[in-house]
Amino acid sequence: MEPTRQDQRTRRRPLGPTFVVGAALVGLVVLFALISFVWTPYDPTRVDPTVRLVGPGAEHWLGTDKFGRDVFSQLLVGARTTLFVGFIAVGVAAVIGTPLGILAAMTRWRVLSELVMRGNDLLLAFPALLLAIMFGAVFGASTLTAMIAIGIATVPSFARLARSGTLQVMATEYITAARVAGRSTLAIAWRHVLPNIGAVVIVQASVSFAIAVLAEAALSYLGFGTVPPTPSWGRMLQESQQFIFDKPLLLLWPALAIAVAVLGFNLLGDGLRDLLDPRLEERR
Repeated sequence: MEPTRQDQRTRRRPLGPTFVVGAALVGLVVLFALISFVWTPYDPTRVDPTVRLVGPGAEHWLGTDKFGRDVFSQLLVGARTTLFVGFIAVGVAAVIGTPLGILAAMTRWRVLSELVMRGNDLLLAFPALLLAIMFGAVFGASTLTAMIAIGIATVPSFARLARSGTLQVMATEYITAARVAGRSTLAIAWRHVLPNIGAVVIVQASVSFAIAVLAEAALSYLGFGTVPPTPSWGRMLQESQQFIFDKPLLLLWPALAIAVAVLGFNLLGDGLRDLLDPRLEERR
């Protein structure tokens, strides 16, 4: 089939500054994580009291913390931890929430649809932090606990978005044609609904990633996330807060890393929305 004029206009749409800046910031975080797999200036878990609270210099680029651990090495490995938690948490939310939303929109049983959406509303009453604290109290604080809690708490966002997008797709003529042709509900969901709501799901994943990064940092700060000796940006903040007046740079580096990651994924989500949603072009 020959591409329509709108399809051509969509493909030619240039990358906006929001997308470029967001991708650059996210790329920087990913680069830090990849570097940490092959190289760190020092062992990030190595305690050396002889060099504790050393300022930035040629030997320790960003200084050392109260235990004598190299701050730059911890930031590198902390990026890996942050991305790992984000990927798993968002993956759990998308894999569970998206099919639930499609099911709620496509099922002919209204009771099942209401049950799914009311369950989502109930889950919305438990923020990620509260859910993680509950999980931590029951199963113990760990990176796995944080990932599962953040993922479950993010499920309603994907379910509601998928349901809304599916309802719009189901009202189109080609879905009616598919039904007349005898396609099953599962085939329609797989071949027609999912590809058409994929763009908004990707955008939601990017925004949810930023929320997951912030939630993981907060949980580690409170002691319910990544446990020592694994480096975590949130725990770096918690361990350095007593030096806020004497050594403010110890708090600046992890806080800046968290801010860059959250801002990057938020801007990337906005940029992807501008790039993937053709309706925005029509409004202009």
